[in-house]
Amino acid sequence: MTSVTYKTIDLFAGIGGIRLGFEKYGCETVFASEWDEHAKKIYKDNFGDEPFGDINLIEPKDIPDHDILLAGFPCQPFSIAGKGLGFSDTRGTLFFNIEEILRVKKPKAFLLENVKRLTTHDKGNTFQTIKNKLEDLGYNLHYKVLNSLEYGGVPQKRERIYIVGFLDKVDFNFPEKLNAYRPLSEILEADEDIESKYFLSEEIRKKRFEKLKKEPPMPSIWHENIGGNISALPYSCALRAGGSYNYLVVNGIRRLTGREMLRLQGFPDTYKIDVPYTQARKVAGNSVTVTVIERIAENMINCLKSLN
Repeated sequence: MTSVTYKTIDLFAGIGGIRLGFEKYGCETVFASEWDEHAKKIYKDNFGDEPFGDINLIEPKDIPDHDILLAGFPCQPFSIAGKGLGFSDTRGTLFFNIEEILRVKKPKAFLLENVKRLTTHDKGNTFQTIKNKLEDLGYNLHYKVLNSLEYGGVPQKRERIYIVGFLDKVDFNFPEKLNAYRPLSEILEADEDIESKYFLSEEIRKKRFEKLKKEPPMPSIWHENIGGNISALPYSCALRAGGSYNYLVVNGIRRLTGREMLRLQGFPDTYKIDVPYTQARKVAGNSVTVTVIERIAENMINCLKSLN
C-alpha cells in the first residue's frame, strides 16, 4: 500500500520548527513564508529553499494547493483588541491572512500555534473571535494549551496554545502527557568548550548568587523574574526573543549558547544556526518546540489517513 504524502504550507515559518515536525511524518512543504532575514537564512541553510517574504504581498489564490496549513502566527497584532478597536474584524492583523488562505484554498486541516495569553486576551474575546472565524469557514476545532516540559520531553517550561482544525469530523486527540523530560545534562555543553564571551562578569555573577535563596540543583538554569528574584531550576523557563542577555543563566555563571537554545526547543544537533548570537537568541525565542509539534503532527496525520 502506497503511503499518503500530504502537502503543507508553512506560514510565519520562523526557522522551520513546525515544518520539521510534519516532515517527520512524510509531509511535503510546497510553500513557506517568513519576513525575518536571519530566520530566512537559517531556513534556507537547513531546507534548501528560501521562504517567500511578506505574506501580505501574495494573493491567497497564488499560493499552491495544499492539504494542511501550518502557522505559528505572531501574537503582537492582538494588542489592538484591548484599545477599544475590538477584534470583531480581523483585517489589519496577520490572522486575517490565515483566514483568507483557509477561505480560498480550503485545506483539509490546519495547525496554528500562539502564546498562552491569546486565550485570555481582552477577557477571552480575541480567542472567541478567532474560533468563530475558523468555525464559520467550516472547520471542526480542537485546541489546548500544552507545556513543552510535559508534552515535548524537553527541559523547557513553555506553555503555548495549539489550535487544530479539520474540514471533516475526525476523532482527534492531543497527545498525552509524558512522564519525564530530557535532563539538562544532555542539553548543556561543557563549560570548558564555551567561549569566554558567554560568561558573566564577576560583578553580575556575585549579584546572582547573593539573590539566590537556597542551594541550587546542578545543573540548573537560573531565571530572573520582573521583581528581580532568582529561581534556579532543573529546567529552563521559556526562551524569549526579547529577553535580556542575562534573563536565563546556566548554573549562575554563563549564558545559553545558540546550540543549547535550539536543543531546548527540540531541534537536532545537525540543525545549522550560522547567524550572529543576538539573532540566534531571537529566532530560538520565537520558535516552536519541535518535539511537541511532532506529537501533534502524528495524531493529525493519523486522522487524515483514517478518512482515505
